[in-house]
Amino acid sequence: MFIFDGHADTLSRLYLSGQNLDDEKGHVNLDTIRQGGIGAQFFVAFVEPKFYHGLALHSTMGKIDLFWRMIEQNQEILTFAGNGLDIERAKEKGLVSCLLAIEGGEALEGSLANLRLFYRLGVRLLTLTWNYRNLLGSGQLEGEEAGGLSLFGREVVHEMNRLGMLIDVSHLNDVGFWDVLQLSSKPVIASHSNSRALRDHKRNLTDEQIKTLADGGGVIGVNFYPDFLTGEKQASIYHVLDHVDHLVQVGGVNCVALGSDFDGVDSLPDGLEDCSKTQNLIPLLEQRGYKSEVISKIMGENLLRVCHEVLN
Repeated sequence: MFIFDGHADTLSRLYLSGQNLDDEKGHVNLDTIRQGGIGAQFFVAFVEPKFYHGLALHSTMGKIDLFWRMIEQNQEILTFAGNGLDIERAKEKGLVSCLLAIEGGEALEGSLANLRLFYRLGVRLLTLTWNYRNLLGSGQLEGEEAGGLSLFGREVVHEMNRLGMLIDVSHLNDVGFWDVLQLSSKPVIASHSNSRALRDHKRNLTDEQIKTLADGGGVIGVNFYPDFLTGEKQASIYHVLDHVDHLVQVGGVNCVALGSDFDGVDSLPDGLEDCSKTQNLIPLLEQRGYKSEVISKIMGENLLRVCHEVLN
């Protein structure tokens, strides 16, 4: 079964530690990718807060360089994918599709030119904010009084639509979320978010947000981080399934995807300790009564569909 994960912070782990993907460390490495049968992965260049003032672009470029070197060094396993057709071709060749994302609009440093240059370097997804306010809009920690998208943020949404890039609303505050849904002419995604009805956290989506995003053709990648699943330090794979169930009930079977947050969190649910365990979800989804075609959608086909629809 095709497995497609919408969010892993492996590039940041490697960038900050000096490790390589073939080191047996972290949640995502060559061994765990092989063992887990991962078909496609969004590798995310996260802009750490310590780089916000003067080094956001610099550090992001370093992670993009790392992404391309990672592929060059492992061409027998990995390949770049810039759109849905690239992913289909990689599947036929038995290669893992690597897609490039940026988490944090700080990397743009206020320039649409930088957005266009990132696209030319392979970036196909941008998470507009992290937890705080930047030049594009407000993150969820800022609260609703901080406002939504800025004028520049609105320009970024329109330019991403034109270029054929995925707009990611995970981490945006609620005002910014609704701004994006109103402005975007193409489906948007929440790459690593859960249900607020099950875990009342601002990083998660309300039922109204889930339904509206789903009605627009977007997808929501279920986040494996226990704090976003249960609010506790520990969780199990069954809590992930609970969020899948709720997303299906509210948004339908076409809106659910995976957004693990591997290598970006300090704890993971029992049964999902690294990406080699992702396929553990499949038999448990079967036990909950999901048919094979629906499980295929959840595990990867929904996210692949959006890549076909949005990415150029």
